[in-house]
This record gives sequence, C-alpha cells and structure tokens, in this order.
Amino acid sequence: MVSRAERGPLADWFWTIDRFFLAMFIFLMGIGFMLSFAASPAVAERIGLEPFHFVKRHAAFMIPSIAVMLGLSFLTPRQVRRTAILLLIISLAMMVLVLFVGQEVKGGRRWIWIAGLSIQPSEFMKPAFVVVCAWLFAEHARQPEIPGNLFAIILFGIVAALLVAQPDLGQTILTTAVWGGMFFMAGMPWIWIMLLGIGGAGGLLSAYYVFPHVAGRIDKFMTGEGDTFQIDTAREAIIRGSWFGQGPGEGVVKRIIPDAHTDFIFSVAAEEFGIVFCMALVALFTVLVLRGLSHAYRERNDFNRFAVAGLVLQMGIQSIINIGVNLELLPAKGMTLPLISYGGSSMVAICVTAGFILALTRHRPEKRAQDRSLFRVPHGMPAE
Repeated sequence: MVSRAERGPLADWFWTIDRFFLAMFIFLMGIGFMLSFAASPAVAERIGLEPFHFVKRHAAFMIPSIAVMLGLSFLTPRQVRRTAILLLIISLAMMVLVLFVGQEVKGGRRWIWIAGLSIQPSEFMKPAFVVVCAWLFAEHARQPEIPGNLFAIILFGIVAALLVAQPDLGQTILTTAVWGGMFFMAGMPWIWIMLLGIGGAGGLLSAYYVFPHVAGRIDKFMTGEGDTFQIDTAREAIIRGSWFGQGPGEGVVKRIIPDAHTDFIFSVAAEEFGIVFCMALVALFTVLVLRGLSHAYRERNDFNRFAVAGLVLQMGIQSIINIGVNLELLPAKGMTLPLISYGGSSMVAICVTAGFILALTRHRPEKRAQDRSLFRVPHGMPAE
C-alpha cells in the first residue's frame, strides 16, 4: 500500500487516479479474456488453428494494452494533448498509406502490415481525434477570435473522407456521432445542429447508393431477405441462452458464428451466461459513460470537460453499435465491443482511450488550490 505521506510520481499517481475507472477498465478486460475461452476455440478450429490460438493472442495483446493504459494515466492534461496531436498525425498518415498499400479484407482497405503485425490505423485515430477536437473547441471557447471550431470542422472533414475512402461506414458514423456530441457541448448554434443532421442523413443516403455492400446490409436489415446467416445465428444463440445461460463451455450455436470472438462475442456471452449477465454487462458500460459525463459536468477546464465527455461517448456509442447489431436492432456492422472483443489494434487503441480518461480525471489538489486563489479577496480589500 502506498502511504499518503510519500511524495513521488507513483504515490501521487496512486492517490490522484480515479480508482473506480481503473478498476472498471481492468474488470471489463478480465471479462473479455474470460469470454475469449468461450468464443475463440471454435473459430480457431474452423480455420485450421490450434484451439487456444486466439486465447493466447488475446492474453499477449492484454499485456501491452494495460501497460499503455497505465503509462498514459501518468500524463498531465498538456501532455495528453501533445501525445494526441502526435498520434493523430501518425494515424492520418498511415490511413492515407493504407489506401495504397493496405491489406484488403472483405472489400475494405483498413489494415497495414508493420513489423509482422496487422495494424488498423483508424482505431488509433479515434481517441487522438477526440482529444485534439476537444482542444480546438476549448481554445475557441476561451478566445473566440481563434477559429478553433472551423479547424475542428476541417479536421472532421479530413477524417471522414479518409474513413469513407477505405470504406468504413461504421467508423464514420461513430466518429460523426462523437464529434457532433462534442460540438453540441461546445455551444454549437442550432443552425449547425440542423446542418449536421441534414448532412448525416444525406451521407447515409449517398452511402446506400454508392456502396453496394452498405445497400445490401440495409436491405437485409429492413426486409430480412438475403444472406443473414451470421445475424440469425447470433439471435439464435441469445434466445438459446435464455435468462441464465447454458453454462460455461456449453454453448452450441456459438460454434457456427463466423466472428464469434470479435463482433459477436456478446451473443456468445448470452448463450453461455444468459441475458442477466448481458444486462449486467450493459449496466457496466452505462455506469462507465455516466460517471465520465458526470465528471465532465463538474470540470471547470473546457479542454478536460470536452475531452472526457468525448472519450466516454466514443466508448459508449461503440458499445451501443456492437450490442445493437447482436440484438438485430441495427444493420450488420463489424465493430468490436470495447475492452471485451478480441483484436490487437482495437484493444490497444481502447486502452489509449482509457489511459487518456484516467489522466484527465485525476484529482489535482494543486490545481484546485490555484483556482481558489484566483477568487481569494486580498488582505485589506472589502469583500463584495
């Protein structure tokens, strides 16, 4: 145990970190590792790998992911901003490179091989994009003559264009929703809200007519016709699980779900542990988002407020999309469940998000004392 009397980076970190957030992140990662034992062996055997191939890789990805999360949690808000700017520049450059030399999977170019590892740059772009936009919105709020909102709009346009070029409509919708939420919190005029809504609707309509795979997924969702095997089996797994599940390792339907260890791990959880377990999982994500928004509401610093709110919204909306697809409430879209699903890039990137949240929500007594001193009445002057 670290004593409060100690002084040093580790002691300061221990007594200023939001331990509830830290415990929640690690707990969710533990649930994800547990579910990988249930979801991944059947997938590995189906593609000719040894049963625990993905379990071992999941464990291997967890170690650097937790290290990244804890390392970033030591940063100050200024260091978070600088780290995000650097990460965003690298991610955008790699997203451009992906369009030319990226690995094509299921009709999209989203991955690039570096040092034997398959990396999805857009995953790392998301937390960096949120933090940089939060800084731009905050600078405009602090000094209206600085065109921070305009720069944020231009940056959003660049990011959206690169995502559409891959194409990755799901990440585009997620990024747009988070950016719109932050812009709204930053005091977006109602005319901009209307324009953003019209633009979003126009973008979805254009995607329907431009990208055949998008039209196919929407048509399948609306009519129930066509190849709906993965969605149907996911729904069957949830129904078979009933309230309390079939028990660990007793799932049967999970064996034929193609992406059981990634996009449809929620259905595997429902079959083996039941609807009650899934409701508890949804409650955990809900509490995580609400705690982040509550912290943002109490925060005086605009940058911290916008960044924390945007980062927890990103995790929350991504969870909604993944769970909504599993429950057949949304059209099929490949998107992982944060901290739960298997995936190297997604796991490390989500831990970057978690690390930024931990760094920005740390209690800073010296800052509060400085804030109070700004309002202290000098000696000899009458108080109003």
